[in-house]
Order: sequence, then structure tokens, then C-alpha cells
Amino acid sequence: MNTKIYIVGYMGAGKTTAAKRIANRLGWEVADTDALFEEKYRISVHDFFHKYDETLFRKLESEVLKSTENMKHTVISTGGGLACFLDNMEWMNQHGLTVFMHISPEAAADRILHSKRKRPLTENKTEAELAEYIQQHYASRLPFYEQAQITVKSEDFDLDSLIQLIENEKDN
Repeated sequence: MNTKIYIVGYMGAGKTTAAKRIANRLGWEVADTDALFEEKYRISVHDFFHKYDETLFRKLESEVLKSTENMKHTVISTGGGLACFLDNMEWMNQHGLTVFMHISPEAAADRILHSKRKRPLTENKTEAELAEYIQQHYASRLPFYEQAQITVKSEDFDLDSLIQLIENEKDN
């Protein structure tokens, strides 16, 4: 039985919110790879991107992911790019149940544009630049996200239906 659920998807898809809701319903713990990264390295993901580079971030982020191996009864929200680098998606599929929060590029752009949270990859872009960037960037990440064992629509996220899918997967 899977005792970990990894939530993957693009920026703004609602991964953190979904993870909290799923964990609450299952009576499980919740974790977030960005928060684990920031706790371990004592620097925000945002600041790390500006101070160092994405290649180093992805390497350390992958190590943080693999540190979740021994967690039990935990729903883990992942950073938007985590599934797309190194062997992370394959590793998550081997060590837990993966759920892809599928959001349209347009909805992602709208959420990111109106988010209080600064995102290193989308900073300082106009609305038009952001929309174009997300269309291309999301398309490049989609093949990784689509390797998840369960896919749900983020825009009309139905917790009851997802819990049913999770329960069915846990029994297999």
C-alpha cells in the first residue's frame, strides 16, 4: 500500500492547497518540498535562484525529494519543476502515488499574475510575456507531469472524486 502521495503540476495549479485538503481528509501528514528545501538550506527558493543557479537548485531539490523516502502517511506537495528534472518523476512513481494537478496554461497565467508569491521563473514579465512564456514552458513540462498515476483537473478540483481514486490505487 502506498503511504505517500506526491502532488505534481505546474506553478499555480494548487498543489499545496490540494495536498493539505487530501492529507486532512486521510488523516495524514502534509509536507512541501519547497518548504523542506528552505528549512534545510536556510534560504528561500526565490533567493536561491537569484544567488546561485537553476542547475544547482535542481540537484539539491532532488536530494530533498529523496529525503522523503521514509515518510509514512504523508501527502507531499512538490515544486512546479521538480517532476521535470533528473529522475524525479520516475522516483516518485516508485516510492508513492503521484497525482498531477492539471491546469490550463491560461488559468495558470491568471493565478501566477494575481499571486502574492514571487516566482523566480516568471518575475518581471508583462502579462503578454507571461502568457507566452507559460504556453511554451508548460508544454515542455507536460510530458513529465503526464507520467503521474492519477490526473485531476485543477480548475474544478473535486476532493471526493480524488479521494475515491486514491483509495482505489491504495488497494492495488
